[in-house]
Amino acid sequence: MDNDACASVEKELDRVVTKLEQLYETSTAEIGDIASLMSELVKVLNKAENEMVTTLNTSTQMNAPANVDDPMGDGVSMQVETEPAEPQRLTERQIEIIREALSKCNERVQKLSTEHRDLHGAVSKIGKAIDRNFSADFSSTMRVDVLQEEDNLMLVNKAIAKHYCRQGMDSVARTLIKECNMAEDNAQDVFDSEREFAEIYSIWLQIQKRYLREALEWTIRHSEQLLERHSIIEFRLHRMRFMQLVSQGVGSQNEAIMYARTNFKKFAVRYEHEIANLMASFIYLPGGLENSPYKHFLEQEMWTELSFIFLKDACQLLGISKNSALSVVINAGCTALPALLNIKQVMQSRQVLGMWNGCDELPIEIDLQPEFRFHSIFACPILRQQTSEDNPPKKLTCGHVISNDALHKLSNGHILKCPYCPVEQNSEEAVRIYF
Repeated sequence: MDNDACASVEKELDRVVTKLEQLYETSTAEIGDIASLMSELVKVLNKAENEMVTTLNTSTQMNAPANVDDPMGDGVSMQVETEPAEPQRLTERQIEIIREALSKCNERVQKLSTEHRDLHGAVSKIGKAIDRNFSADFSSTMRVDVLQEEDNLMLVNKAIAKHYCRQGMDSVARTLIKECNMAEDNAQDVFDSEREFAEIYSIWLQIQKRYLREALEWTIRHSEQLLERHSIIEFRLHRMRFMQLVSQGVGSQNEAIMYARTNFKKFAVRYEHEIANLMASFIYLPGGLENSPYKHFLEQEMWTELSFIFLKDACQLLGISKNSALSVVINAGCTALPALLNIKQVMQSRQVLGMWNGCDELPIEIDLQPEFRFHSIFACPILRQQTSEDNPPKKLTCGHVISNDALHKLSNGHILKCPYCPVEQNSEEAVRIYF
């Protein structure tokens, strides 16, 4: 069902893309013709203007010849003033050319306007195909009532503000904090918790733009910790910087050699074979690396891969998530949404009024990708279910932890025998714990 829906929308999208490509080709040709017509029209008008100026000059001034007898004396030049002639009008041929050029331009403009207007209908069909093939009613999969509580709404605003801080958009985060009247301690926590990631994110962007200075400075500061974790990012950054110098040609050969001697020394044992291969790149300097087996170092894919390796290793080192809480929630929700819509149809066909059979759990189990799996909530070893606010974890006097529901089910009055050790105790002495 989902594949058929996607195929239907994709068909409409391909149709629009094809029409756009055709319109682009047609428009390019038509605009070129219009430009040619306008150039020809300008030439005709310039020629007509020159003819008019010449006619006016010759008809308003006349000099007498020097050898004509003159009663006022020999050799005296006399200027004869005559009445200006009527301005020369355009010839019939020139008028015909102008009218023809304007008519053709108008026809082409009208044609382009019509084709562009027809494209709007094809674009609107995409939206109709989406509405026809995909459900737009998600009300049964949502619980808007939880946002009516002030604390929950503040948590959402806080997650959004942290996401902005991670992207380096501090000004947007401050505007959100101001408009939602976030408490000062919460606002400070937003910037304090994301300050380290903001630096990592900035370096990540720099690597993708092929700037390595800040990334190398960061790895030098954390060199010992990275080596303890057997991270490859420090060597990869030095390797890429070395290849940057080599790619600049013979003029940077000495600088590349000095860089290798200075920075590859600590990696000589672990990456001996790879360093030897890097040194062989000097052979291809006269012809350029783009014509050598090392040309893949010049491709953007290498830099993108390097940036994500840095992001992953840096976040692991600092103990922070490389994805914001907001992005994790949205991506996990998009993964769960199709399954929830399917179960909604089943429950409606069986006249089940609500989708939620519990306060804090989904009606079905959603299989998420590993990057969305977190286990920050205690799972009861007896009932094999995660604890919640309504079913919190309880620590027994013997030190073992079970859920509150398991505690009541195992209790006989006030007497409880620990399911892991034979210690009998008072169930009321169990203490709630927090993870």
